[in-house]
Amino acid sequence: MKILCIGRNYVAHIEELNHEKPTEPVFFMKPDTALLRNNAPFYLPAFSSEVHYETELVLRIGKMGKAINRKFAYRYIEAVGLGFDFTARDLQNKLKDKGLPWEASKAFDNSAAISPVFVSYDELKDKDDIVFSMRKNGNVVQEGHSKNMLFKFDEIIAYLSQFVTLRTGDLIFTGTPKGVGKLEQGDLLEAYLGDKKMLETEIR
Repeated sequence: MKILCIGRNYVAHIEELNHEKPTEPVFFMKPDTALLRNNAPFYLPAFSSEVHYETELVLRIGKMGKAINRKFAYRYIEAVGLGFDFTARDLQNKLKDKGLPWEASKAFDNSAAISPVFVSYDELKDKDDIVFSMRKNGNVVQEGHSKNMLFKFDEIIAYLSQFVTLRTGDLIFTGTPKGVGKLEQGDLLEAYLGDKKMLETEIR
C-alpha cells in the first residue's frame, strides 16, 4: 500500500500560499509509516514549530492499474474518505528555498491521518460535487467542493498511473481547499463528508 498526494489542486489554496498554478497534477508520496489511523491523536514533532493541517478527500483504489485511460479511471475508485495531510510548513519552505526535495516536511511519521471509515464510491449521491469540511475547535475553517478541483478524480488517476502502478488499497490524497493553518497543542480537528463526521484528531 502506498500514499500518493496531489498538491495545488484548488485555486483559492494556491493563492493563499502564493504558489504558481500548475498545468498538470503535482504529486508526491508518503510512506505507509505516515498513516495515522482510528482517530488517534497527532503529536506535534520536535523538528518543526509550524505544522499546518490540510483537509482532503482521499480515494481508495480498488484494483491494479497502469497507464489507465481517463475514461475508465472511475472504475478504479473503490471508496472515498477524508484525511489530514499534516505539513511542517517551516521546514517545507526552507527546503523549497534551497531547491531541495521536501519529503521531510510531508512524509514524516503520522503525517497522513485517514478516516476510520470510507464511503463506497458507487453509493455517493453527487459524484460531481462531493462536499467536505473541517472544524477546528468547533469552528469551520475549511470547506471544499470536488467540483472546484483543478484536476478531477479521473485526471488524477490517469496521470498518476503513467508513472506509478496503482494497486488495491492505495490511497490518493486529492488536495486541500483554502483555509489551512497552524496547529497548536489542544486543538481538535473534525472532518465531515457532507454532514457526516468521518475523522477526528486531537493535537498533542
